[in-house]
Amino acid sequence: MDFQEFKGKTVDDALTEALIALETTSDKVEYEVVEEGSSGLFGMFSKEAVVRVRKKQETSDKLCAFLTEVLDKMGIDAVPKIEVNEEEKVYAINIEGEDTGDLIGKRGQTLDALQYLTSILANKESKEYYRVKLDTKNYRERRQKTLENLAKNVASKVKKTKHKVVLEPMNPYERGIIHSYLQSDKYVTTKSEGEEPNRKVIVYYKR
Repeated sequence: MDFQEFKGKTVDDALTEALIALETTSDKVEYEVVEEGSSGLFGMFSKEAVVRVRKKQETSDKLCAFLTEVLDKMGIDAVPKIEVNEEEKVYAINIEGEDTGDLIGKRGQTLDALQYLTSILANKESKEYYRVKLDTKNYRERRQKTLENLAKNVASKVKKTKHKVVLEPMNPYERGIIHSYLQSDKYVTTKSEGEEPNRKVIVYYKR
């Protein structure tokens, strides 16, 4: 939002006019004083105070601008839609567009990288930590179902053979899905081994 000029007898008066016009409060604007104003001599030659005011850019606006720029540079015709859950401290961002496949990448690696960068920006000036959940074409839910089916099938194999199975490298979020899905299984147990980004989930038979 561009700066707008407001006038008043004093700087405080001018700011009050600005807050009324912008329908906001003082903690949500930034301003600069153009003219301090003066009462003049015996009330003559007085000058009004002049301030330039604009609303502070909200974090969600910054995230939207950042993602829009990234999408534009990637040549992807899509729009970020952001919902803020203040209670759970989450920015839920969905990239809406027809051709967003390149945004996902192999096993969601591109989407995860963009989510990480967006999270850094979201928390750069925040006093409280906010999680960022970035998605497109419902990829996260589809991937979760795929991983849960994988966990189910691997657990079945381990129960039959009583031999451990080592899964492909996964990021922390995806490993968490495997661990969570199998944590209540009475016959198998899981643990992660290795260093990032090659850390893997291993499914063991409970002896």
